[in-house]
Amino acid sequence: MLNEVKDILLVEDSPNDVELMLVALASCNLASRVEVARDGEEALDYLHRRGKFALAPDVLPVVILLDLKLPKVTGLEVLAAIRSDDRLRLQPVVIFTSSREEPDLLEAYRLGVNAYVVKPAAFTDFLETVKALGLFWALMNERPPVKK
Repeated sequence: MLNEVKDILLVEDSPNDVELMLVALASCNLASRVEVARDGEEALDYLHRRGKFALAPDVLPVVILLDLKLPKVTGLEVLAAIRSDDRLRLQPVVIFTSSREEPDLLEAYRLGVNAYVVKPAAFTDFLETVKALGLFWALMNERPPVKK
């Protein structure tokens, strides 16, 4: 349903980027909840409902916005774990990173990322890019059926 509000998982360790992304997503009312994971380990805990997320509703987010340069478990390692899990394999993942390094880009696509977006440096461009990502993935994209 086009007007259905959905959950987004934001995996980002920069407090400033988290704040900007939350403001941008809230400004267009795209998600009923944006769950923030501050590192790769926390993201995997959220997706597997373990640790502090053990009692969270078992609902997959409409999209995962994933930074690459994360503490504990890198974004590429999180992506590899998602793609190797039968329950999560088809989960939409967008890399949203400051890295323009070709090896990162190539490895992300090799692992099956849905999109790779470089964070704009300018404040307004950053906000508009986050809004555009949210609009596409939360409202326009048709998700594959969820495996239980």
